[in-house]
Amino acid sequence: MNRDALREPVGSQRLVLEPLRPDHAEALYAGLQDRRIYEWIPLAPPRSVERLRERLTNALREREGDEISLAWAALRTADGACVGKLDAEVLARGIATNIGYMFFPPHWGQGYASEAVRALADHLAAAGVREQRATVTVGNEASCRVLERAGFMRKRIIAGNDTIRGKVVDDILYVRRDH
Repeated sequence: MNRDALREPVGSQRLVLEPLRPDHAEALYAGLQDRRIYEWIPLAPPRSVERLRERLTNALREREGDEISLAWAALRTADGACVGKLDAEVLARGIATNIGYMFFPPHWGQGYASEAVRALADHLAAAGVREQRATVTVGNEASCRVLERAGFMRKRIIAGNDTIRGKVVDDILYVRRDH
């Protein structure tokens, strides 16, 4: 697996996925304030641009051991607008244990999430990541379609896998294998 290649920008037809940096906080902050994003995930909106910048700084530090944390800002090539973000946790043995993504509601329904997740999955595979996993809360059909369009296969339900605002929820495990 090529660790340096994993950290490169990723291009697609309408987007560039830029490796996330603390200075992306300003571009991400407004979009992350929309509560609709958090219906299916256990996170909350960042309280300030400064806190988001701090969170990005801490999240991007290299971890000890065999896990790499990666993240990208999804920028529209036509005008540079930030439409969302993606992340991945990758093990040195070539397995992405958690592919994640958030796209901002004004950009929903335009195919950006599907395009970005496919581009990211292809990028990870080209860098030697042979298996990629993602989970989706049961009921989040839009996110299921995004993963399926990117070549992920629905594998099984994981009962009680997450808690969203105090409620235990089931997740669907998706897997993409590239050999």
